[in-house]
Amino acid sequence: MSTYDIILKNARIVDGTGCPWYRGDVCIKDGKINFIGKIDDDVNGIKVIDVSDNVLSPGFIDIHCHYDLSLLSDPITLTAVNQGITTSVISHCGLSPAPIREDKIDLIDKYVGYIKAGVDVKWDWRTFGEYLNKLEKVNLGMNIAAFVGQGTIRLNVMGYDSRVPNSSEIKEMIYLAEEAMDDGAFGISTGLIYPPGVYSDFNEIVEITKVARKYNGVYLSHMRSETNNVVDAVKETIAIAEKANVPGQVGHHKACGKNNWGIVTETMELLEKAREKGIDMTVDQYPYNSASSTLRAILPPWAQTGGVEKTIKRLEDPILRKKIVKEVELNEGYENFYRHSGGPDGVVIVYTPETPEYEGKKLSEISALIGKDPVELALDIIILNKGKDLCCFIMMNEDDIKYIMKHPFVMIGSDSIPSAYGAKGHPRTSGTFPRVLGKYVREEKVISLEEAIRKMTSLPASRLNMQNKGLIKEGMDADIVIFNPDKIIDKSDFMDPFRKPEGIDYVIVNGKITIEKGQFTGELAGKVIRRK
Repeated sequence: MSTYDIILKNARIVDGTGCPWYRGDVCIKDGKINFIGKIDDDVNGIKVIDVSDNVLSPGFIDIHCHYDLSLLSDPITLTAVNQGITTSVISHCGLSPAPIREDKIDLIDKYVGYIKAGVDVKWDWRTFGEYLNKLEKVNLGMNIAAFVGQGTIRLNVMGYDSRVPNSSEIKEMIYLAEEAMDDGAFGISTGLIYPPGVYSDFNEIVEITKVARKYNGVYLSHMRSETNNVVDAVKETIAIAEKANVPGQVGHHKACGKNNWGIVTETMELLEKAREKGIDMTVDQYPYNSASSTLRAILPPWAQTGGVEKTIKRLEDPILRKKIVKEVELNEGYENFYRHSGGPDGVVIVYTPETPEYEGKKLSEISALIGKDPVELALDIIILNKGKDLCCFIMMNEDDIKYIMKHPFVMIGSDSIPSAYGAKGHPRTSGTFPRVLGKYVREEKVISLEEAIRKMTSLPASRLNMQNKGLIKEGMDADIVIFNPDKIIDKSDFMDPFRKPEGIDYVIVNGKITIEKGQFTGELAGKVIRRK
């Protein structure tokens, strides 16, 4: 007679492969999927759950999010677990909390300011491995894997210098990248619209990215443009992957600004042709028409040279401020999130700790309320909050979202940026995965249920060579989600970004039930996953 820890009976199993669902029982023992099929009557389980035709799938893997520092104060991260996420991959867009050199603590603290989520970071680690060790000491609600940020590496070596690195500096950056990959990073990320990443040229990125190849890692990029130059940015990302001979991924792919809507047909064709040539390119996306970033994303690059403090000094200088206001209002020659959001009506203030009364409101609303020019107001908000703010920019098109989603090499990633307790946030933080399954699968039939689950599970797992994740298969880690396919849907919005989704009944992490009948059980079974 067999005894299991958990038996899940009568499930509609969507196993993560993309193949049609089938009915069966799933048995869990010692954190692993031990049996799949039809159990005999004499088989016992410590806990037996009748799934009653609900969907049973692998736990969702969020390939792209920013919980790097919020995990230190909120290791449970219910906004993720409640939507079925059992593994989150952090340290994207060039931002990672490690490595960090002693003399660069202040610089890096400001650099990662908008993902700190109000956490008072002690910075009591130096290497990437020490940072992961720190995460292992907290009780995680889900599994965590991490990239290392090229922006962080460059900041350690060159600060905010806007120039080509010399050979000695390249060697230093390669050393830091190798150290992080040795310590378990899954690859190297870039954020090429943000200082200091924006100052990095093609050759510099290739040299650093070659380190990922040596360790069978991945290059994942927030590209140099997602607006007017998005086609060239995709070409550059493909060229970097080809030159460095490393798998490449376009992060949160989109085309921002009404004049760029529809151009994703061209960018996706470029990626398809690259794959046909043998260049290993993939994409992640989130299912919303708004992006999230700091309000400094409206500023021209020259105004941000030297970091946050120097940026604020320029905003306080009357002559430079006048020039900046004019560029924000009129210039589309850079990644101008103000212009590409259609102006102040497309900019939503999410997190401004020094001006909390603005949170959840559009820039246009605040401008009308206090009687101030919206661009002048935006610059004041940056100054008052010392650059530690978070905003949403409504810039994308629904047809583009659907077009990208239909491609087989596209996976789902929330790009979640956590907010401080009580602050507003982007609804994707709580709703990304249920939104795909409710809106784009059930309601609009953009992709099938089986294909959506593949994009959320085995595709990201295989991309990162996580051999024990992403499939309902005997011997795999018991990371499992059980949901009602007729009810699952996101419920979060800008005014209530943390509202729980509907339709998710159970979430199991490493064989422990974390969500039961939609409620948190108190089980914390997440682990730090290191690249092997």
